[in-house]
Amino acid sequence: MLILGIDPGSRVTGYGVINVNGARNEYVASGCIRIQGELLPERLQQVYAGVTEIIEHYVPQEMAIEQVFMARNADSALKLGQARGVAIVAGANAGLPVAEYAARRVKQSVVGNGGADKSQVQIMVAHLLKLPGIPQADAADALAIALCHAHSRGQQIATAGSRARVRGRWV
Repeated sequence: MLILGIDPGSRVTGYGVINVNGARNEYVASGCIRIQGELLPERLQQVYAGVTEIIEHYVPQEMAIEQVFMARNADSALKLGQARGVAIVAGANAGLPVAEYAARRVKQSVVGNGGADKSQVQIMVAHLLKLPGIPQADAADALAIALCHAHSRGQQIATAGSRARVRGRWV
């Protein structure tokens, strides 16, 4: 199953595609959508068009995206939220289920430390996916989001198949 991870931004939106094959996660593609222009509507249209193009090219079955965190600058957080919104709409229009993950959860899932910095995420993503080099920061974040979703899906599937013994009975 192909999972598309998105690290949204109004200037640079990272994307990463992985193939989940049982317990194995394999690298498929990653990169950045570099946004041009000064007008926000134009930039948002470019995010939407870029994510739509990636979905049409790779045909993922699921999409995962980073949740908005409150930055120091409220205006930046609002722009990030809008870029995130158009990316979600691109996934929803393609019929993809879209999962959302907090940055701390993504870092915890991939690095083992919710306070990890970008370079630690880049190194661990390269290691986990057996990449020949370190991916660009936004692409690495997107791959980390996809890996977090793969780990979360795996835990849900394992939990769904498990049974517990309660008061002498299997439930």
